[in-house]
Amino acid sequence: MKFKDYYKTLGVAREASAEDVKRAYRRLARKYHPDVSKEPNAEQHFKEIQEAYEVLKDPEKRTTYNNVGNNWKANDTFRPPPNRNNDFAFHASNTSSPGIFSDFFETLFGNSGHSQYRYRHNFSTTDNNVSSGKQEPNSPPNDHQVPVYIDLEDSFNGTIRELPIPEAATNRHEPGKYKQRILKVTIPAGVIAGQRIRLTGQGIAGFNGHRGDLYLEVAFNQHRLFKSEQRDIYLDLPITPWEAALGRTIAVPTLGGNVDLKLPAGIQSGTKLRLKGRGLPGNPPGDQFLNIRIMVPKANTQKAREFYERMEKDFPMNPRSDLR
Repeated sequence: MKFKDYYKTLGVAREASAEDVKRAYRRLARKYHPDVSKEPNAEQHFKEIQEAYEVLKDPEKRTTYNNVGNNWKANDTFRPPPNRNNDFAFHASNTSSPGIFSDFFETLFGNSGHSQYRYRHNFSTTDNNVSSGKQEPNSPPNDHQVPVYIDLEDSFNGTIRELPIPEAATNRHEPGKYKQRILKVTIPAGVIAGQRIRLTGQGIAGFNGHRGDLYLEVAFNQHRLFKSEQRDIYLDLPITPWEAALGRTIAVPTLGGNVDLKLPAGIQSGTKLRLKGRGLPGNPPGDQFLNIRIMVPKANTQKAREFYERMEKDFPMNPRSDLR
């Protein structure tokens, strides 16, 4: 079998931090997710990205992989070291299942015929605390994680989504075969990017029919107006010079609809304003922050040029005086 360069798959350096790995995975998962991607061979790329992330996000797996990777390059013929059981932590993962990951992965981290499985772990929906559960020695709990892409409005209002979930067939004699099932999932209001939604008993089925848990990792689609950071929302707000100078009341878009905002007279471009509680729902809710951008009309007619020339005479000022 060929050696897999997981770092190359995610496009990160070997010394990349866990956060760098996570960012690279999210970027590529968004690009190649079979539900939205128009890229050729998107499904295969997506599987390779998931496998690489499964290894590099886990400190123990990453250490094992790095130790092995010192001796091979991408696409070299890979043979497990003869003393692998002594040097590395080769054992089945609670996330691996026949056909889900490559033969290379299974060779390093175990396969369905191995009887030593890790303890099942339960992950909180709202944080990363881990608590150990029951050990099932002959039927590994098959927890599974998939990204789910939603709009900011979906997080603000909550929504129901029907998600196609690929999974391996449970027949151990037909590895690599996939089937698909549709899950109707409630996305609660107030979820944030990176948060995981736990669906108990909806993971990959083991050979005894028992399922692990399915985790949906929330990611936001790019929005034409807003950006988000945790529960806070950010908006570049363009205004006219006369609105800025005179302090007019203007309509400002928010996820909950337009609100009226009274601008302070004389407000300058680059000023930041806050709309308290207008971010994503939560306890407490987030805020919406406005970055003021004064848009100057073009002097593209004779009348407009004459107007600006009158302003130049009537409003003598040097905004660069402090730069001297």
